Amino acid sequence: MITISTCMIVKNEELVLARCLDCVRRFSDEIIIVDTGSTDRTKEVAANYTDKIYNFEWINDFAAARNFSFSKASCEYIYTADADEIIDETNIQKILQLKEAILPEIDIVQMYYTNQLEYGTTYNYDQEYRPKLIKRLREFYWQDPLHETLRLEPVIYDSDIAIIHKPHERHSDRDFANLQKLIGSGEKLSAKLNIMYAKELFISGTTDDFLTAQPYFQSLMDEILKEDELKAALCVLAKCAAIRQDPHLMLCAAIKNMADGNPSSEVCTCLGEYYMACEEYEEAAMWYYNAAYEAESQLAIQYGHDLPLQGLIRCYQIFGNEEMVSRYEQELNKD
Repeated sequence: MITISTCMIVKNEELVLARCLDCVRRFSDEIIIVDTGSTDRTKEVAANYTDKIYNFEWINDFAAARNFSFSKASCEYIYTADADEIIDETNIQKILQLKEAILPEIDIVQMYYTNQLEYGTTYNYDQEYRPKLIKRLREFYWQDPLHETLRLEPVIYDSDIAIIHKPHERHSDRDFANLQKLIGSGEKLSAKLNIMYAKELFISGTTDDFLTAQPYFQSLMDEILKEDELKAALCVLAKCAAIRQDPHLMLCAAIKNMADGNPSSEVCTCLGEYYMACEEYEEAAMWYYNAAYEAESQLAIQYGHDLPLQGLIRCYQIFGNEEMVSRYEQELNKD
């Protein structure tokens, strides 16, 4: 049987931490808690489960805190948990079975992360794989009988274990504040973070969040970006253009986004919003239709379905066309 260190980074999680630790202690051989500056009872709660509690001065870097937590682990495998996760009895039993039967060559076990659409998380699917169980000290093996080489890619096992993500509040305000701090410090965000920032804006951002982000995404236009990163940035700028009713910005963002012949639903929906505000309802209906039926959402699925269909319903209510209103209401509600 393998041994497991559960490693967590926490801050002000007194409301949910015990719920999580009640689950993970069932299969953990040690629990590592790294606190990044709690001002509530988080460490007091954690002390009921482990004496391995460490302080880590917050430097606006989740990766650094996570690496510090890993450095304190001593077991064969590390399980990574967030305080707002829970695991039901069926899946706890699956993890216990995995401890007994895992093959020694497996480096990473992925588990389903579920309930992703609650509280506007940055994901468009309610379930997705995440690496949750990781071999602490990876072994390297030679492979191929001739011209032998080291196996560098990890062996990943996609399990059917499901972890329930159940936050008690939205994290987007915290994430936006941290991203703006990074940007303000001159930190260059990775392509992944740029896309995640754009996703979180479209999924849970307010008007003020978009306008705060505009200068940063505008600055990206001076850089060489990967295609998906560029299109994500242009989606944000199109949304800002719709909010500001800025025709020049909207024209630039929309044309660049559509230049490859694959427009983003987000941009088409923003064009619909722009023309609705201009009371140009025929134009608005055309772009809402394109968003729903001719384009694909890149950042937030509601921009490719719910929002453009709601826009079409509003347009056809204005036109007095009850037949089309009924058609799009059925389309909106059928899923």
